[in-house]
Amino acid sequence: MANIASTSASAGSDLTARALREAVFAGLISLGLFVLFVGLKSDQNIRNELVLNQRWGLLAIFVIVAAVGRFLMVAYIQPAMARRKAAKAEAEEVVREESFFKRNFSKIAIIALVLYPPVIVALVGAQGSLKWVDNFGVQILIYVMLAWGLNIVVGLAGLLDLGYVAFYAVGAYSYALLSTYFGLSFWVLLPVAGILSACWGMVLGFPVLRLRGDYLAIVTLAFGEIIRLVLINWTEVTKGTFGVSGIAKATLFGIKFDASKDGFAAMMGLPMSSAYYKIFLFYLILGLCMLTAFVTIRLRRMPIGRAWEALREDEIACRSLGINTVTTKLTAFATGAMFGGIAGSFFAVRQGFVSPESFVFLESAVILAIVVLGGMGSLTGIAIAAVAMIGGTEILRELSFLKAIFGPDFTPELYRMLIFGLAMVVVMVWKPRGFVGSREPTAFLRERKAISGSFTKEGHG
Repeated sequence: MANIASTSASAGSDLTARALREAVFAGLISLGLFVLFVGLKSDQNIRNELVLNQRWGLLAIFVIVAAVGRFLMVAYIQPAMARRKAAKAEAEEVVREESFFKRNFSKIAIIALVLYPPVIVALVGAQGSLKWVDNFGVQILIYVMLAWGLNIVVGLAGLLDLGYVAFYAVGAYSYALLSTYFGLSFWVLLPVAGILSACWGMVLGFPVLRLRGDYLAIVTLAFGEIIRLVLINWTEVTKGTFGVSGIAKATLFGIKFDASKDGFAAMMGLPMSSAYYKIFLFYLILGLCMLTAFVTIRLRRMPIGRAWEALREDEIACRSLGINTVTTKLTAFATGAMFGGIAGSFFAVRQGFVSPESFVFLESAVILAIVVLGGMGSLTGIAIAAVAMIGGTEILRELSFLKAIFGPDFTPELYRMLIFGLAMVVVMVWKPRGFVGSREPTAFLRERKAISGSFTKEGHG
């Protein structure tokens, strides 16, 4: 008994020593990483001279957080997770019935989204709801639709696309230019933008039919940059870096959202407010997202969807089964591009202005990160990841109380990419297959069962 106690005590002391050692290493590494980015801040004085402001207190907070976090992880969190995993392995497998919330999560989420604008208006008023409906509603749903479109290419077909923002730009400029020069309405140009983007998706698909992996990613990245450079340099049509402004707004059965006597507010007897147009846009993008999800689910259950999944798992086996990989890849690129173009046309309507600066590579990286974090092939996981990433960016703008902690010069939104980078590392270590790592098969015998993430390739949902 004494030997067991001494053994456990020595193991505990060894664990504490290792935790302290790794905490010191983590603090030193964070010191080296953040000393130039956080510890020193460059400014200009009144004579335009470079001045370095020292922020050693803020640097010390970063170092302490890293050291303490690593100590807690090694000393407490990792052992607890190991004990939980061992207990779970030893326990008998018990089939648990899914809870009501988990079973009906999609329906509950749709109902919550439908009720979101009126609830916000009731809480903060029409004018106060602008920020919450637009920044926390419309913007997040745009990225949900974009990520669901890219999910067809990356998550279902397994084709790594780093230039998806090109189709987003094609859709936006298609609506902006056609509505400006020809006066066509939004409802006519919405499908036109999707069709034009799908055509460009096929144009991209033809040169990359024989490419896979990193080579495919490089070519798609180049395609995205080509589209952006064309938009910048074709000034006679796109107006270059000045962009296209004065884009026509969408209407509801011909009813405009303006201050005229025939406007929406006057017809409904409501006080004039721009919030009504934002609420209309919220329900419009919500409907487009639902359409994207419905089409994706239906296509996945059809032969073309199963061909995409076969292509993702093994292209050689896919060919040996007689599946035409050429049409399979082209349909994946065209379908994903179509939804990207529709989202782009909606973006142009929402902003009223488009320019090449809105379609840089960072946008493609963010959309791809949403797909990977959510779990490739999982619509629910991708939607959750979009809320976390895009909503997190907007939340940082509201955390003004952090200035009381880090100083009056601290601006939280400037550190959003750093925070997102750390969050992505944590999520990929904690959930390497994304938020939703299980997958339900489209073809099954007698009973549909979700496939655990342990049986799927890492990073493939």
